[in-house]
This record gives sequence, C-alpha cells and structure tokens, in this order.
Amino acid sequence: MLSMQGAQMLQKLENSLRKSLPASLKVYGTVFHINQGNPFKLKALVDKWPDFNTVVVRPEEQAMTDDLDHYTNTYQIYSKDPKNCLEFLGLPEVINWKQHLQIQSSHASLNEVIQNLAVIKSFKAKQTECILYMAPETARKLAPSLLDTKNLSPTGGRPKAINQELFKLSSLDVTHAALVNQFWLFGGNERSQRHIERCIRAFPSYCLLGPEGNPVSWGLMDQTGEIRMAGTLPEYREQGLVSHVVYSQTQDLDKLGFPIYSHTDKSNKAMQNMGHTLNHIIMPCTWNQWNCVPL
Repeated sequence: MLSMQGAQMLQKLENSLRKSLPASLKVYGTVFHINQGNPFKLKALVDKWPDFNTVVVRPEEQAMTDDLDHYTNTYQIYSKDPKNCLEFLGLPEVINWKQHLQIQSSHASLNEVIQNLAVIKSFKAKQTECILYMAPETARKLAPSLLDTKNLSPTGGRPKAINQELFKLSSLDVTHAALVNQFWLFGGNERSQRHIERCIRAFPSYCLLGPEGNPVSWGLMDQTGEIRMAGTLPEYREQGLVSHVVYSQTQDLDKLGFPIYSHTDKSNKAMQNMGHTLNHIIMPCTWNQWNCVPL
C-alpha cells in the first residue's frame, strides 16, 4: 500500500485515471479536486506504483473521529480488476471496517468483493445503484468517444426559459443547509446537515431565489466534485427551475475546468428528463454506493 504524496505523483495519478474514463469517473473527479487545493483534505492510496490496479480515496484518519458519521467516513474506489482487490481493501490502513461508512464506485461488480469482506469483517452492506451522467462539455474534453450526437436533445442542451423577474440566480450560504438537508434523499439528520454545510463552504453552489428572496431550487457539489443534492420546493416543481440551476452550474464549472458529472435514481423520471434536456450523457457504467454498518 502506498499513499500518494506530492504534486507530481498526484498529477501522474490524475493523468492515469483520465485514461480509464468513464469507469474511473468518481475517483478521477475526486483526485482532480485534491490537485486543485484539496478542500476536503482527502488522500489517495494505491496498491502499488506506478502500475497500480486499485485506487482508494479517503479522508485522513484524524478527520474520521465519529464512528457513526458515514458522510465523512466515505471512500471512493477505482480498480482495473475489481473482482481481485479484496486483499487490498481488507487492509485496516486502507479502510476502517469498524466504522459506519460509505463506499462509492463506478464498478457494480465490486459488490461481490464487498459482500465477501462483509463476512470476513462482520458488517452488513447495502448497495444503491443509480444512473451515472457526464456533462457533454466534460465528455468533449475528456472522453469524446462517449458523445453520441444522434441522441442529443433538440433543445441544444438549454433548459426552457424561466421568469427572471420572479426568480434570481444566486448561491447558497450555510444557513440554507437545513433546507437542502430536508429534501436530500440521503440526508435528513444532523450529520448530513454538517456535511452539506461543509460542501457549501468548500465548493460553488447555485440556487434560484423566489419572490420572497429565499431559495426555491438549488444544486451543490460534494467532496468528490460531483453535482449533488439538487432539489426544488414542492410548490415550485414542474417549472423547469432545477434544470435552470444545473445548466447555470454546468456552464460556470466548465469555465473553471472542472469535470462535471452527476447521478440519478433509476426511478426518478423527472431528473432523468432533465438530464436528457441538458444533453447529459448516460455512462455505460453506473453510480454505486454501499452503506456499511458493523454488526
């Protein structure tokens, strides 16, 4: 096991992961932001170097003081050989299986390894598999072979116009974290609210302010740089507001050179329709998360 140290080594890792897109997307995006100032103070571990098979990105040990905080205790995994990385992932210095934690990966096949580890390490693991998207701006730069112009929306990737007298584009501040937390599928508790506050402080966030000057639709970025937690107040839905937020977010993040990607639940047809409108590209791999709880 080797911890990637220094700008040169981390840049080589980023370049190598770029060649493995889209399978490496979640880890690539995380390492990209480690190299852009590392606002979440994450570290990257490899099984060997330079010809690595598996990369694990995780927080520093001193940040993982709450054994029940799976929002902080989150690991991103990319492997060239996902079915044969059990030994590396089983090392206690790589993953602390004694904590409540989350694992995120584009490899659905990692489930077999995680379930085997669950038996060995005495924890239970629940997999969530979602649709993984890449913004067309990112695909053009990083993976042009993924662009399929035949399936692009006739809107040209722009959302329908909104009433800009009623709705003003703005950004979130930490006082809005409770609102985001209330509507986040994976949130709704004190630990998730602290995580959202940290995301708002670390990365650009976007919202539309309604007639009373409060957020009615919003979008954030998580510690991996993924667009996350987008939502709209129920009374303002079906007006295309979140499409406008995510479109504005995508345009700005592209100017910053950020890789832009997101995921959507397989049952969330409204967000899938938004992805189609904005020409976001469905990846051949999926977005996977395992929630792991010690027995």
